[in-house]
Amino acid sequence: MAARWREVVILSIFVVGVLDTTTFGANVTYDHRALEIDGKRRVLISGSIHYPRSTPDMWPGLIQKSKDGGGLDVIETYVFWNLHEPFRNQYDFRGRKDLIKFIKLVAEAGLYAHLRIGPYVCAEWNYGGFPVWLHFIPGIQFRTNNEPFKAEMKRFTAKIVDMMKQENLYASQGGPIILSQIENEYGNIDSAYGSAAKTYINWAATMATSLNTGVPWVMCQQKDAPDPMINTCNGFYCDQFTPNSAKKPKMWTENWSGCAVPHRPVEDLAFAVARFFQRGGTFQNYYMYHGGTNFGRTTGGPFIATSYDYDAPIDEYGLLRQPKWGHLKDLHKAIKLCEEAMVATDPTITSLGSNLEASVYKTGSGQCAAFLANVGTQSDATVKFNGNSYHLPAWSVSILPDCKDVVLNTAKINSVATIPQFMRQSSNDDVNAFEEFSSGWSWFHEPVGISSKNAFQKRGLLEQINTTADKSDYLWYSLSTDVRADEPFLENGSQTVLHVESLGHAFHAFVNGKLAGGGKGNSGNAKVAMEVPITLSAGKNTIDLLSLTVGLQNYGAFFDKAGAGVTGPVRLKVVNNESTVDLSSQQWTYQIGLKGEALGLSSGGPSSWVSESTLPKKKPLIWYKTNFDAPSSNNPIALDLTGMGKGEAWVNGQSIGRYWPTYTSSNGGCTDFCNYRGSYSANKCRKNCGKPSQHMYHLPHSWLQRSGNTLVLFEETGGDPTQISFATRQIGSLCSHVSESHPQPVDMWSSDQTTGRKSGPVLSLECPFPDQVISSIKFASYGTPRGTCGSFTHGQCSSSWTLSVVQKACIGSKSCSIGVSTDTFGDPCLGMTKSLAVEASCA
Repeated sequence: MAARWREVVILSIFVVGVLDTTTFGANVTYDHRALEIDGKRRVLISGSIHYPRSTPDMWPGLIQKSKDGGGLDVIETYVFWNLHEPFRNQYDFRGRKDLIKFIKLVAEAGLYAHLRIGPYVCAEWNYGGFPVWLHFIPGIQFRTNNEPFKAEMKRFTAKIVDMMKQENLYASQGGPIILSQIENEYGNIDSAYGSAAKTYINWAATMATSLNTGVPWVMCQQKDAPDPMINTCNGFYCDQFTPNSAKKPKMWTENWSGCAVPHRPVEDLAFAVARFFQRGGTFQNYYMYHGGTNFGRTTGGPFIATSYDYDAPIDEYGLLRQPKWGHLKDLHKAIKLCEEAMVATDPTITSLGSNLEASVYKTGSGQCAAFLANVGTQSDATVKFNGNSYHLPAWSVSILPDCKDVVLNTAKINSVATIPQFMRQSSNDDVNAFEEFSSGWSWFHEPVGISSKNAFQKRGLLEQINTTADKSDYLWYSLSTDVRADEPFLENGSQTVLHVESLGHAFHAFVNGKLAGGGKGNSGNAKVAMEVPITLSAGKNTIDLLSLTVGLQNYGAFFDKAGAGVTGPVRLKVVNNESTVDLSSQQWTYQIGLKGEALGLSSGGPSSWVSESTLPKKKPLIWYKTNFDAPSSNNPIALDLTGMGKGEAWVNGQSIGRYWPTYTSSNGGCTDFCNYRGSYSANKCRKNCGKPSQHMYHLPHSWLQRSGNTLVLFEETGGDPTQISFATRQIGSLCSHVSESHPQPVDMWSSDQTTGRKSGPVLSLECPFPDQVISSIKFASYGTPRGTCGSFTHGQCSSSWTLSVVQKACIGSKSCSIGVSTDTFGDPCLGMTKSLAVEASCA
């Protein structure tokens, strides 16, 4: 993303439509209108799926759902440098890191790929995807005209390109990759690097093209991208974007489908896509189409949640997010109906009035496609076009594949909507879900302070990342100090505080082995300055500060120089007078990481664990372990960590990520109603204000055995593991609400054109899983129903036949379709525009 959340690249891949280049290869070029594949211009719709944010067993389903979603032509993914080269010249492409397997699955699905090689990702990924060892190369400066950096960037980029070539994965070799990308969103921050930025970006372009991939290269958010690089747009809206050359096509490499937390209404997302194609665009990618999970310690930020759901059309667990997936599917079909006219010519754009616009694509042979837009945010409008009248809701686009009949309006949703929910689930049908983890725990007390033979001493306070090289989230700062009986810190009535200043991201202060307090930063400012009340005793006192990171910064100019840890000052202060002792420059003892990490407790090994009848709860610095059987459900599984504080969780040695259910969102900015009209931003349509940022954590099926699984938790601040439970991700209800003013379903367009018939609007329902049928109708009303899925109510009029008609059409079937008209239900209110609303359940 730009300016903030999903920035510059590391190596990404897009996948595109009907792929049949297995023997001879494809010639991929471009002109001012579009990418050309074997001489044919293409309108391409793409979606981002990051392979390490899901598991290999999920990949085929995610890719197929993306293709089915209106026929995505392209799948995009980054290549994460720090994932593949954790140590210099030591590579890892196993399991979730198997990039080649992922791209081959994309090809098997009949899609193309776009290989985006940064090799900087941003992506809310730890350190922007750069390996931390890069930071320690002498003389290096990231992303500028710096020889050590350019040498490493070229080496890794060439490594990835060579791997792709060896497997014949470029389109020129018969593979799926039709695009490559170097750098990403550098133009957002390049002014900070002065004149060296231009030299660097020119070098990057020359270096990339010298690798001879046989496909075009792009640079996103780079207005001065040198030829032959295609400069592309990232953002919530890119309809006003213009390439830096009349010879380059208009491409949108990142259309943000949501954000890490806020919800982006599909009416707005569809509006943005339609506007882009209306105004001459021919390549559009959703970031994200499936967001997934930040497993392990991969989150960037800092302060980015483990879930990377992103409000994407396919949710974190691999289920379809409806109506977003379905409405976009209809949108893609509508756009593809216009493709032949769109690629033949530039659009002719005319004004139809204030905030009203028509774009027409017309070929020499008479083919015609039109887009009619109302970009106003308040009022619907009726416009005249080609002698006909068209109703345009505010902030919407109507698509007319024949310049006459509307096949889709972006504000009118024909797709089913679903209500996802988490259901408590036990591994044993005879055991209550809340009893699953009520017993059987063993534990290990993480020592406070220094416990390692590898500890070292240094005068003064050290910056954390330079000290740990991010081998652990944790760094102990330990100091022993003598306090005389006559010092003011021990006077009756005096209050002593420990003043601690940290670059972030959080710390816990222990005095004489007991937790005294601590502090944390936030996503806007990671720095911490706290005064912790403490009690000292005469003689020797030990001060232990546990500093911790929660994902290294991933975006911004010179982001790699952002520090962490307790850099001071650290002072003892007496509140009621001015007595102060600065401890900053004293001899501190340091320990990188935890004893439990050194012992390998995350794998659940047998040594060091204690099992007694009394389980310690709500205590800091405790490792917990238990065994469990896998839930019997085939639905996606989550671990509900309500009751825990902060830490990390592992199942069978695999980290499901950091957890922090006690970290709550701010109380302000949320609303019960989200108006899709008007420009979207990350501050719009917020949800869950004042609630935990996350308490459900994805547990992939492929990580589980039927029985004998091991769960390990490291609890930092204090929690109760007996409150943990399993939950499964399920669909509670499915709904649809279609009015008489809706266009007919997109799928009926071609048959209507052939037969000359004019179909009306249709309400359709379909159960989300193959083995389900519609089992009940919870609500049905034809007339003037109100509300949304899960909260429909009858309006001032409703046909008394509605429920029986819907039950007869739908009960016992996997799917059903019902015409929305008085022919079906009669007319309960003459002269009014009526609609049909239905809520059903499947079993």
